Amino acid sequence: PDMYPGNCWAFKGSLGYLVVKLSMKIYPTAFTVEHIPKTLSPSGNISSAPRNFSVYGLDDEYQEEGKLLGQYIYDQEGEPLQMFPVMEKSEKAYQIVELRIFSNWGHAEYTCLYRFRVHGKPA
Repeated sequence: PDMYPGNCWAFKGSLGYLVVKLSMKIYPTAFTVEHIPKTLSPSGNISSAPRNFSVYGLDDEYQEEGKLLGQYIYDQEGEPLQMFPVMEKSEKAYQIVELRIFSNWGHAEYTCLYRFRVHGKPA
């Protein structure tokens, strides 16, 4: 609900995934990932921020391999809120989107995700 340090979805290690069901089917156009800025971090760094990630469109929540919509890097030196356009255009609309995080910026114990948003046009 807010961007206070620690108010995140944290998962162990640097590999994790999140499946989101949207309120309606959309044609995805972009995604945003948000993390706290270094200035708000008690340690002065954001090593727990996601680094390499991909986003997939799924036909249903049980589908193991969805349609790749893009591969991205969250820049720890960039703005806290970063937008990533869909790289792999799809003629298909999706109501379920999977975010797969492959690495973080060096935190050995966990990765923190503060906000993930999906942008698109209603189907």
